[in-house]
Amino acid sequence: MAEISASVVVKLRKMTGQGMMDCKHALEEANGDMEKAVDILRKKGLATLAKRAERETSQGRVVSSVGKDGRMVALATLCCETDFVANSDDFIAAAATLGNYALACEADEGTENLMGTKVNGKTLQDVVAELVSKTGEKTEVGDYVRYRLDGPGLIEVYIHFNKKIGTMVQIDCSDDKTAQADAMKRVAADVAMHITATKPLSLDKNGINPDTIAREKAIFSEQVKGKPANIIDKIVDGKMQKFYAENCLLEQAFVKDDSKTVAQVLAEAAKAAGGQAKIRRFSRFDVV
Repeated sequence: MAEISASVVVKLRKMTGQGMMDCKHALEEANGDMEKAVDILRKKGLATLAKRAERETSQGRVVSSVGKDGRMVALATLCCETDFVANSDDFIAAAATLGNYALACEADEGTENLMGTKVNGKTLQDVVAELVSKTGEKTEVGDYVRYRLDGPGLIEVYIHFNKKIGTMVQIDCSDDKTAQADAMKRVAADVAMHITATKPLSLDKNGINPDTIAREKAIFSEQVKGKPANIIDKIVDGKMQKFYAENCLLEQAFVKDDSKTVAQVLAEAAKAAGGQAKIRRFSRFDVV
């Protein structure tokens, strides 16, 4: 076995961030070959992931990243087992790195696409494996989506102070002047915060899963069974309208002024900016 000097161990430690003993053992197993030692440490992380595959990852962070021109924005979550690891320097650094991979990914969604993305010759899977070998906890990317502006508009992100909840919303505007107006920027930020707080199921009722609608109608019908059929229909219809108002973003009462709906607030801001605007889509991620 090759003699492993302390300086070589320190060099590997600086490269990987692993513990001194882990680096020494990896170098001994690799007979002093630095590249092989790095691979051994990565495999250790993958082995740990495999062993802890059934563990829950209910802690972590929501991260966002913005492209250089501001027209491409990504939102993703990095999840682990404990709050202790989620607040560690290594985890926070890896979460920040996740943003770079989200911008470099060839696909606008799909964690499997993100994990295979390479930045500086290293895949995100490699980064996660290295992190796991340091922390000993199962770590995974929970969610990922990226929006791009293909015309006048703006993309706003709101991440709650606990870093566990985050929202991204895209608003299309009639022209660049409207999109760049302060009134639109304020309402975009407010809507992103609103979504974080209210957890809407969809933009409007057309976006709600038909199975969800059928289930809700069945529950409401059961609640008023025994009444005349025509009365049941009216009551169920009324309850469904309330359900839509509570769960469809555009129909929800705005958190900052519940006398108006989100749609009304957006329309007023766009009018003040001299144009028109509509919410195109939104994503809300929650680390739980």
